Amino acid sequence: MSEKVCDHHQDDRRKILRRLCGVILVAGFLLLLVILLIWAILQPKNPRFVLQDATIFSLNVTAPNVISTTVQVSINSRNPNSRVGIYYDRLTVFAAYRNQQITYYSAIPPVYQGHNDVNVWSPFIYGNNVPVAPYNGVALAQDKSDGAISLVVKISGRVRWKVGAFISGRYHLHVTCPAYIPIGNSRNTGIVVGNNAVKYQLSQTCSVNV
Repeated sequence: MSEKVCDHHQDDRRKILRRLCGVILVAGFLLLLVILLIWAILQPKNPRFVLQDATIFSLNVTAPNVISTTVQVSINSRNPNSRVGIYYDRLTVFAAYRNQQITYYSAIPPVYQGHNDVNVWSPFIYGNNVPVAPYNGVALAQDKSDGAISLVVKISGRVRWKVGAFISGRYHLHVTCPAYIPIGNSRNTGIVVGNNAVKYQLSQTCSVNV
């Protein structure tokens, strides 16, 4: 009689284990499905950036290895997503010449960018007596004499994606904006906007990596 009772209990345990395994499999499948759906939704397009213009206040080679710069740039940022918002956190911008940074970091205030929204930032980027490689100082002076310089405006920081009430973790943002500026070119002198300040229209597309 006791053997029959034990067999009955073993059968019950097997049924419970099978049901438990079935529940775990179904729950795992549903969880995987939810993750895949969220992943599909959270495949946002990168924001798009355009360097609209640059106003040159000063760009001087004070010595072969020293450069002083004061520039204001206007940067257009657009969120191309119709369902995903973007939080921009801790953004900084600076200018580089021939792969060497020639200004300090300037901060762009944190901002939320809604669906298909556009923001325009106009930060000042500057550097006083920034040491550079001597050949870069010579090259910049020569470029100014030739009538055009090629700077690169770079933005770095972190972004978060927002879908409904869900907000993702932080992702690194790297934006590179080539700035071909015809400074000193008599055929394209730009627009004088103040004492020794000249504004150049650029409309140059930036590359974006997230």
